Amino acid sequence: MTLTTSRRLVDHLRAGAKGRKISEVRIGLGYTAVALDSGQAGVAWTPRSEARGCTHLQSAGTLAGQPAGALLEYLAEGPSDLARAIGLATANALLAALPRPPGGQDDVLVTLGVAPEERVVMVGYFRPLVARLRATGCRLDIVERIPSPGETLTPEQGEEALAHCDVALITGTCLINGTCDRLLAHLGQPRAAVLLGPSSPLCPEVFRETRITHLAGARVRDAQAVLRIVSEGGGTMVLKPHMDFETAVVLRP
Repeated sequence: MTLTTSRRLVDHLRAGAKGRKISEVRIGLGYTAVALDSGQAGVAWTPRSEARGCTHLQSAGTLAGQPAGALLEYLAEGPSDLARAIGLATANALLAALPRPPGGQDDVLVTLGVAPEERVVMVGYFRPLVARLRATGCRLDIVERIPSPGETLTPEQGEEALAHCDVALITGTCLINGTCDRLLAHLGQPRAAVLLGPSSPLCPEVFRETRITHLAGARVRDAQAVLRIVSEGGGTMVLKPHMDFETAVVLRP
C-alpha cells in the first residue's frame, strides 16, 4: 500500500513525539496553534468548520495533557479538516525542536529566480506574492478550490496547468484538506515545486520521493506571543514578528 504524505510525516515524527505532551491547543479563526510541554509550538491554517452546531470539536477540553503522538496522529487519521489542522500544528511544533534543515534564502521567490518566459502555477491565493510574480513577466495561473471566473482556475484546470508548469507554488494547507497527494500526482516535470505557507512542514526527508524541491514554512520563535495572537484571531502578518520564515531544500537521495 502506498503511504500518503501525511502518513509518512506522522511516521517520521513518531519517535520524536515520545515523552512529549501537549500543553496548549488554540483554535483561532485564522490559525490553529499547538504548544508542547518542551516549550516549542507550531501553527497550521484553521479550515472552515464542518460542524452543524456550536461544538466544532468533540474532544474539546481534553487535548491539553495528551501525549503529543496522539494529536500528531490526527494528521493522518483525523475525522475532519479541523482535526487534521491540529495534527499538522503538532507536527510543526515537533519539527521546531529539530535542527534546521539545509535551506536557501528566506525569501522563496529570490531563491527560485523566476524568469519572464516561465509558467508559474500557484495553488492557493498568496496575495503578497502575486504582484511580485507578475512583475517578472512570467505567466501566472492561480488555482482556487472556489474559483473566481476569469481570475483563477478551477481545481480541474489546475491539474492540467500543474502538468505543464515550470514552477509550482502549492499551499501547505493541502495537507489539511486532503488534496496534497492528488496535487503532487499531477505535477509534470517542473524545475521547482514549493510547498508554501506557515502550515508547510519543514521536513525535507518526507518529500524526497516527490517532485517537491523546496519547503517554505515558518518556525515559531515566541510561542506565547503566537498562542495569544492565534486566540485573538490574528493571521500571518500579525504573527510574522514572532516566527522565522524559512525555505528548506529537498535534497534527493
